[in-house]
Amino acid sequence: MPIAHTLGFPPLGAHRELKRATESYWGGEVPQTDLLKTGAELRAAHWRLQRDAGMDLIPSNDFSFYDRVLDTCALVGAVPERYGWAGGTLDVDTYFAMARGAQQRGRDVTAMEMTKWFDTNYHYIVPEFDRGQTFHLASSKPIDEFQEAKAAGIITKPVLIGPVTFLLLGKTRAARFDRLELLDALLPVYADVLSRLVAAGATWVQLDEPCLALDRTDAEREAYARAYRMLAQRVPQARILLATYFAALDENLGTALSLPVQGLHVDLVRAPRQLDRLLEAWPARGGRVLSLGVIDGRNIWKADLAAALSQLERAQARVGGESLWVAPSCSLLHVPVDLDLEQRLDAELKGWLAFAKQKLAEVATLARALRGGREAAAKELETNARAVASRRTSSRIHNPAVERRAAGVTERDLRRASAHAARRRKQLPLPAYPTTTIGSFPQTAEVRAARRQLHDGKLAPAAYEAFIEEQIRKTLRLQEEIGLDVLVHGEFERNDMVEYFGEQLEGFAFTEHGWVQSYGTRYVKPPIIFGDVSRPRPMTVRWSTFAQAQTTQPVKGMLTGPVTILQWSFVRDDQPRSETAKQLALAIRDEVRDLEAAGIRVIQIDEPALREGLPLRRVDWAAYQDWAIDAFRLATAGVKDETQIHTHMCYSEFNDVIRVIERMDADAISIESARSGSELLDAFREYKYPNEIGPGVYDIHSPRVPSTEEIVVALNRMREVLDDHQIWVNPDCGLKTRGWPETLAALRHMVSAAREMRAAAGAAVARR
Repeated sequence: MPIAHTLGFPPLGAHRELKRATESYWGGEVPQTDLLKTGAELRAAHWRLQRDAGMDLIPSNDFSFYDRVLDTCALVGAVPERYGWAGGTLDVDTYFAMARGAQQRGRDVTAMEMTKWFDTNYHYIVPEFDRGQTFHLASSKPIDEFQEAKAAGIITKPVLIGPVTFLLLGKTRAARFDRLELLDALLPVYADVLSRLVAAGATWVQLDEPCLALDRTDAEREAYARAYRMLAQRVPQARILLATYFAALDENLGTALSLPVQGLHVDLVRAPRQLDRLLEAWPARGGRVLSLGVIDGRNIWKADLAAALSQLERAQARVGGESLWVAPSCSLLHVPVDLDLEQRLDAELKGWLAFAKQKLAEVATLARALRGGREAAAKELETNARAVASRRTSSRIHNPAVERRAAGVTERDLRRASAHAARRRKQLPLPAYPTTTIGSFPQTAEVRAARRQLHDGKLAPAAYEAFIEEQIRKTLRLQEEIGLDVLVHGEFERNDMVEYFGEQLEGFAFTEHGWVQSYGTRYVKPPIIFGDVSRPRPMTVRWSTFAQAQTTQPVKGMLTGPVTILQWSFVRDDQPRSETAKQLALAIRDEVRDLEAAGIRVIQIDEPALREGLPLRRVDWAAYQDWAIDAFRLATAGVKDETQIHTHMCYSEFNDVIRVIERMDADAISIESARSGSELLDAFREYKYPNEIGPGVYDIHSPRVPSTEEIVVALNRMREVLDDHQIWVNPDCGLKTRGWPETLAALRHMVSAAREMRAAAGAAVARR
């Protein structure tokens, strides 16, 4: 009979228990045993929750203390030499040093690179590979966690990142070579893990191969065939569910169906069109399982269960009920844990939503309807149909004035009056290698406590504003003392760079406990865009003008761009995302104009998610790039030449879109390059970026403090491919998560490095 299963569950805990335990361990407040105990308690709770919700097959090894790709590095011993690992079982502190870097007890090592997991806002740690690298089993985590669940009476489905996807997600370091050259060395470790899992009693193992749903070469498809032939030969008793998601298999369908695996999972939420071809090509021979992801694992809207059931019934007629599995489209990592915790949402809106726990119920309902017919789940299906109809017909969703304004946007609204070179002559005079930061400064426990007290009614608004004013004054004084050229107000009034703006825009709703993991222990609460978006009043002018009045140096106005607000929210799915982006752009455009009118001469509109939103298939890139770039230009093009527009991007593969970034026409862009070893700069060897750019000179997601000499080396690398007048000097991201001592030390070193570069640039001019 059809069974219900999940591909993965959020590890953080409904009340962020994992964050507190991990950060307490990092801070030396609790021993390692306490951290491991919290992990075990969360795993057990999540297994029970899924079992009680009606899941027939529950995942294990989907839990991680930091990141599942990093876990895979630990599993196969892919540990870069700089961490001084002697082999054997990888220890917890080396694991965290790989994720965050370390600078203590005589150890000074940088973190591994971090980038976006496909087109999500989740960040994974990028594996580092060397030619001739060897692998060996260095962690028993998948086996240990399977046995944990078994001891609790639950036979789970262990989940691993598949071997080909693992290699394709990594990067080569010392020398460029085909990562798939390492496949034959890697596969014996996977075979060993599969053998141990089978011996422990695992009936199924899920191998995640999302890269198979992307554009692949013939050689890469052959690597998949070789890998799974070898695993089938080495461990014939292992029953493998190969899981793809985020895109359609398309031209890779033949490869997927030819692999010697016992089951295949596909994503019908992101790629519903692939079902017809999949069913037509499905092999007539029995025994293979087809898992259909029909519940959205990446958004929070209640599913249309009747529509999903129609898809499943078609599949059941073709493959048979005994071979059909029902699942979310992907791991539930990307959605909050439990809607039942929410007290802030009104009843109507709450009735439209489903978080991870509620999505389990949706999966269980669909499986029950397949087993016993629609009448077996009639009540649940009827309740769902009413909720779906309520959302579709609600008057809260549409605002005719907003829709008319968006329809009236013209090409002229997307262009600044003059080209960058002409604008730059009218803008602020600054020294060579001007220094700035990305925007936020440390959000200390004191700042968070004040915000919480305001929220709870324990601190009067006037007292809170006085507190924020003092934080801004202090931070401006520190920046002046350090010697930064363009200052920021520090963003102490902001809870999150997207949530803060969403709270002031129409068409948004917010949760109290809707946390999702962005990276490591960094969790965010994405706003919910349920209707047409507009800006009823200025959002940032009060604090920007207050800050500018405290200093004679320029203070940047700080905004989040339309594409990033879109990407980092749970977005309505009843209209094209491009239309929602246009509405957001018009709201930001109004704010930009108000900042300019208030005397703010430098305005930064951050778009770190621009690359993240790029479709996974290249055939879809041009259409996305057009509307995403248009949204940024619509937000920024209404200002005078004298106003300098900055933007910021981070933690994505920007080499793919560097020429598109030029079309944004920002006067200056700051961009992450510290963790990637300035890999981005290689693009500038062939492509002359015309405007100004600040490739990040140090990694703010690591607690280590870079030296002045280290930053000078980074700047000299930039100088090889950029002109002196183009380069800004800045960290690679905001400083919100750092502490004050390390922040001030790093910025002092950064300013010292910029001054050295100015002196060198001046000497070079004098010699000419």
